Formats: sequence, structure tokens, C-alpha cells
Amino acid sequence: MKVLHILDHSVPLFSGYSFRSRSIIHAQRELGLDPVVLTSPKHGSTAEAVEEIEGIRYYRTAPLSQGVLRYPFVREVNQIARMGRRIEEVARKEGVQILHSHSPLLNGLPALRVARRLQCPLVYEARAFWEDAAVDHGTFAAGSLRYRISRALETFLFKRTDRVVTICEAMRRDLGQRGVTLERVEVVPNGVNIAEFKPMERSDDLANRLGLNGGPVFGFIGSFYSYEGLRFFLEAFPKIRAQIPSARLMLVGGGEEEGVLRELAQGQQGVTFTGRVPHSEVNDYYSLIDVFVCPRLRMRLTELVTPLKPLESMAMGKAVLASDVGGHKELIEDGRTGRLFAAESVEDLVAQSVRLATDPTTRAKFGESGRKFVATERSWEKLAEKYVRLYEGALRTKGTAAPPRV
Repeated sequence: MKVLHILDHSVPLFSGYSFRSRSIIHAQRELGLDPVVLTSPKHGSTAEAVEEIEGIRYYRTAPLSQGVLRYPFVREVNQIARMGRRIEEVARKEGVQILHSHSPLLNGLPALRVARRLQCPLVYEARAFWEDAAVDHGTFAAGSLRYRISRALETFLFKRTDRVVTICEAMRRDLGQRGVTLERVEVVPNGVNIAEFKPMERSDDLANRLGLNGGPVFGFIGSFYSYEGLRFFLEAFPKIRAQIPSARLMLVGGGEEEGVLRELAQGQQGVTFTGRVPHSEVNDYYSLIDVFVCPRLRMRLTELVTPLKPLESMAMGKAVLASDVGGHKELIEDGRTGRLFAAESVEDLVAQSVRLATDPTTRAKFGESGRKFVATERSWEKLAEKYVRLYEGALRTKGTAAPPRV
């Protein structure tokens, strides 16, 4: 079965979005499917080319003109038109049987039109609700006209695609409240390739280069968005060091908050920024961490959406300390597979950080239980089987969703 995955961006770009996509695609190939990929102009390609990465064909889409990019709505309409043409072109060339569009809706809306024109089933996968992510990124305000339009358009899409995938139960419940038929909604949570992410010896050479000998080492690996709560953790870190003077904090990655975080860390002792690192080296950085921190702030986005990086940490046998927002509660059982603290509470964050950092026995227990949880419930080897069943169901019932009027 040939599947066209339509993505906002992909590897080699560094993000949770691109790594989940890579995991899905490779796991599907292991199950005998034939996945190919098309990325949007937001991937940053300079031309409509095709490249092969790890044996998978990635079709790229040329960027929009600078003049178009200046104007809200105009750029979105142009991107939808550009993607519609590109989706149909690649789908016909490859002879695909399934279109699998991943959020945002700028991919899903043109995919819907092409799917109906080609009489091909469409699966739409929502990693987050686009309007909520846009609010956090500062694109527009909650409840604004653009927010309401985005939400209405995505609800329109959810109701008309042949199958919908979400990454957690909270998102599925939200879709039910919008009137989406839940029988067509499948939860495929974030997962991990447990052969790729597994416990390993500490990389002493890397620790020496980064000055992270001693410890304990608190760490975060991922994209620096405001909702991740890294600014909050940095502000609390001096209080942790007041009780554990040898404590270190390693922040791996980058993003829109990086400048603010580096400025905030000026003058602080024990804070290390590594910048973005090659995916092939990520495990070496995980090996240095004693406590992986996930201090997400409480908001609609974090209550609904489950992150990927805690699962990678658990697969690596690391103890995870996370805020008790809804997305974390779907992943971590407090006191068994990790430790939760009251979101946005400096006092509880400091208390739980000190408690976990000074208790190697509990950290080892969390690491062992977390690895077992990921291996039994969140390995991509098992999760990818859901897609096979979902695709087969979409092919059997093609066209039974509400007809499009786009």
C-alpha cells in the first residue's frame, strides 16, 4: 500500500514534529507499507525537488514569494493553492492509494480537495489544534477573528476527512464536543523506537567537553517554545542550586525562546546551552542527564497535547520530572514512572527537583519503570499497526464522511 505523507516540515529539521513523522514513516515501511513524503513551503526548500533520506523519497515544495508572505490570509490562500497543485502532482506520479495529511490545516484543506478529485481516502492527523498553537506562538490572540476562523476551518476538515488521527485522548474528546463522529477518530499516541533509544553508559568525553562532571544534571532536549516553561525553570534554578550547589542544567536545542533564555541565564552558575545537535548524537546528550525536566506551563495547548521528549527520556532509562498538566498526566504515573509537580509552582518545583536529584534509588526505579512502560505501550513497532488498520478501514468506507464544499 503506497501512502503519501503530507507534512509541514521534516527531517533533517530538528523538531518533535519532524521526529514523530520520521518514526511513523519508518515503522510503516517495516510493516510493508510504501510511504513517500511531501513537505510544504514552510520546510524551507528553495525549489520543487525530490531527495532521498534513509531510503524514503521526500518531495519538496518551492517557497512562496516574499510579497505574498507579508499579508495574512493572502499567504495562507496562496499556500493552500500551491499545496493542492503539488499534492495532486506527487500523488499521480507515485500512484498513491492513501493521502495522509498531517496538521496544520494548510496541508489538510488542499489534501481534502485532491482526495475527492482522485477518489482517494484522506487521513488527517492533528498533532495539536492549530489555532491554540498559533496563540502560543503569538500569531494571533485567543478568541480573535483569526482564531475563530482557524478553529471553524479545522472543525470543517475534521468532519469531512475519511479518518482522523489525534495523539491523545483529550484531543479526541474535544473533537467529540465539536460534533465529529468519534468512530472515525483514532488515537495514535507519541511513541519511541526502543531499539534506537535505550539505556547507555554516560558519555564522559562529552561531559568533559561541556563541563558537566559532578552533578546532578538536570536536562531538557527539544524546541524552546514559551509553553515548555523553560523560562520558569531557569528562574527557579538558583533556588535548586542553593540546596544542591553542584547541580547543573543542560539545555539542548533551540527555537523562538532561545535568546530570552540565554539572556536570563547570564550570570547564573551551572547552566549550559549546547545549541541544536545532530539527531545521531542526541543519545549522548541524554546519557548525561540525571533528571529530565518537562516544566510545561498550564494552558489549553498543554492540557490537551502530549509531548514526545519525555517518552524518549523514559526509553533511555531516565527519571522524568514534569508539571502536572493534562498532556503529561497521560504519559507519567506519578510516583511510578516519574514525578509530577504542581504546574507553575516554584515551591513545588524546587522541592520535587531537590528530592529527586538527591535520591539515586528513586531515579533508578523511575528509569526502569518508564522504560518498561514505553516498551510495552509506546513502541512504534506496535503503534504503527494502528495505521495499517486505519488505512484499510478508510479504503473500505471511502467517501462516507460529509461531502466537501471547498
